[in-house]
Amino acid sequence: MQQLHIETHGNDGPHLLLVHGFLMSRAQWLPNLQALSEVCRPVVVELLGHGRSSAPSDPASYHPDAYVAAFDDIRRSLGIDRWWLCGYSLGAGLTIRYALTHPDRVFGHAFTNSTSAFADAEQTRAWRSGSADAAARIENGGIDAIERMPVHPRHAKRLPKELYDALMVDAARLSPLGIANTLAQTNPNATMRAHIGENTVPAMLLCGREETRFAPHREFARTRMPNLTIVDLAAGHGVNMEDPQGFNRALIEFVSGRAG
Repeated sequence: MQQLHIETHGNDGPHLLLVHGFLMSRAQWLPNLQALSEVCRPVVVELLGHGRSSAPSDPASYHPDAYVAAFDDIRRSLGIDRWWLCGYSLGAGLTIRYALTHPDRVFGHAFTNSTSAFADAEQTRAWRSGSADAAARIENGGIDAIERMPVHPRHAKRLPKELYDALMVDAARLSPLGIANTLAQTNPNATMRAHIGENTVPAMLLCGREETRFAPHREFARTRMPNLTIVDLAAGHGVNMEDPQGFNRALIEFVSGRAG
């Protein structure tokens, strides 16, 4: 049974897998789908415990390697040999992993600011040491505990009301079990920092330049990741939502082969 909820948009062109971030949902891509559908077929997926996806009890289902396998199942179900990828925040750690695991199945991969994908050894150790306690707080506290998390959409300050409202509707669907397992299994294992030098396909960092804490990771990617183009956009962490026009333009140029 398919555990991940997927939706395919557009009618022509190559497929583009879109993977949202922690505590987000399919609603994250509302500012982008119409523009992207002019050049490709966006495939929107929702992470386990998020949106309309299931929240399995097996912790192994949430490991990044399991997501890579699940994404490849989606690719096969679409009947395609290769596709484009775009990951946001936590989703970027998963799409980068997919691209490095299966480069022969990827035209190219785009990604946004992602501490998860570029976490160093110290940060990773901190996440792993605290993951059990964090997961327990969510399981015990339920949706109220999820809403108190700083990255919950309810705390967003820079989004249009229509988009904010859509994210909040989907946030009510968040599963405490799913989010607990994400904290325990996905987040602490998402980093690809030690492997980005292995990249062999076109890559693009759609960077929100106003998120200053990501600047060291941007520089690391610039110097260590082969075949990478960086586009700096007038946004913070929520790149595709805060500067949708710039994001859409850059990603369209990338997918259509016109990126500099």
